Amino acid sequence: MAGILTTAAVASKRKITNFLSSSPPSYSTPFSTLAPNMLSLCASKKTTPSIALNTHQKESSNPNRKTNALFLTRCSVKPDVSSNNAPNHNPVPEIDSASNTKEKPATDTSIQNVSSPSSSSSLSCSNGLVFDLGSTNSWDSLEIGSPVVKRYLSDDEERWFMWYHARFENNQGSDSIGLAVSGNGVHWERAAGSILNCSNDWWAFDTQSIRPSEIVIMSSSKIRGSNSVYWFYYTGFSHEKIDLSYINKGIKCFNANGDIFKSLPGLAMSQDGRHWARIEGDHHSGALFDVGSDKEWDSLFIAAPHVVFHSTNDLRMYYHSFDIKKQELSVGIARSRDGIKWVKLGMIMGGGSMGDFDESGVSNASVARNRKDGSYLMAYEGVDANGVSSIGLATSLDGLKEWRKLGNQAIIKVEDNKWDEKGVGSPCLVHMEGDEDEWRLYYRGTGNGGKTGIGMAVCEGNDITRFRKWSGFNL
Repeated sequence: MAGILTTAAVASKRKITNFLSSSPPSYSTPFSTLAPNMLSLCASKKTTPSIALNTHQKESSNPNRKTNALFLTRCSVKPDVSSNNAPNHNPVPEIDSASNTKEKPATDTSIQNVSSPSSSSSLSCSNGLVFDLGSTNSWDSLEIGSPVVKRYLSDDEERWFMWYHARFENNQGSDSIGLAVSGNGVHWERAAGSILNCSNDWWAFDTQSIRPSEIVIMSSSKIRGSNSVYWFYYTGFSHEKIDLSYINKGIKCFNANGDIFKSLPGLAMSQDGRHWARIEGDHHSGALFDVGSDKEWDSLFIAAPHVVFHSTNDLRMYYHSFDIKKQELSVGIARSRDGIKWVKLGMIMGGGSMGDFDESGVSNASVARNRKDGSYLMAYEGVDANGVSSIGLATSLDGLKEWRKLGNQAIIKVEDNKWDEKGVGSPCLVHMEGDEDEWRLYYRGTGNGGKTGIGMAVCEGNDITRFRKWSGFNL
């Protein structure tokens, strides 16, 4: 079972306890009883994650431990993914059944190489597809999407990690989260099995489905400099259904068939990216925060919480909901000093004009800070009047309210007779390190029959508005 940890909150009974260890395999608790509202978040130098995560111990009896400052760790590091934090010559996360909360079909415990003849790379790499559905009867054989991609650099190698949601044919109503790794961000290897599943607690906000949104890596100033922790922000869906009477029948930004379930933002933590401990927020369901009141734009649900570190004690969360008054999907922002307690700042971007690719609304924002000039770039999913999704861009100097869409045309859109001809969305931006201003964009594509895959596009030169779907390396 994935551990469920609590933060200082309701009735003073909730707190983070016993989830970090400074020197595995012993389980000391240097971060015991952290008060999240007291955490100081700061930028730090490169480190290599190696703090052990203990998700099974009982709460500490000492509620007076001092808090520890947390630091942002850049993604240009190689995370420790071995089971005992020792050096691993093949650092591909293995799947431990202890990290699952629901039983899944039996899967091969070896790493599945997706560059094999049946893989996505041989199927349609020229059209952008880099990660396909899993094999028959595997846990990700029916649907995949919501890619969260991170690139880690060390002196001698680079490693790419991708967290994604999936479901299998015998479990159509529930998503799980899996992990894949790569040496170049194109050819991916699956870690066998899912790494995080829906909660089994009846009161939780994530009992129906879960989808990844963002990974932020923090480290503690109180522990040796090579330690860090993955903060995993995700969308959790409960079994509570949204009242469809709030949504006009002509609106096509939702699937016309089936129910819409309420979703809220959640947080989990890990030291290796594969074993996770849920962190309870202030909401009674364990979510970080609730929907807005009946008169607010985000009163129906909160989805796709994408978190960006701005500066010391300043984290921003971009999320989307459905604005009942405007009858469109919109993106809003919340702000936090500690990554756990959030203050909403309101909606920042809505749908486009009549006839635009995002006429029916915008969602699934992926925001990255440009290292060249400090500005912010947002890739988002836009839905047109016919319900077809494409991907657009917006920019902001400060990442707050002043967002400007880059034209009224999509940068990634559907193409006839391609694997993603029915829709593209759930973008994930990756800013490559180097002298050139190079970007990659990973996305979910949907084809005939609802078949999904994960694609990649690259920025052409220094023009950020020009992306082309991946067609192979130039040799």
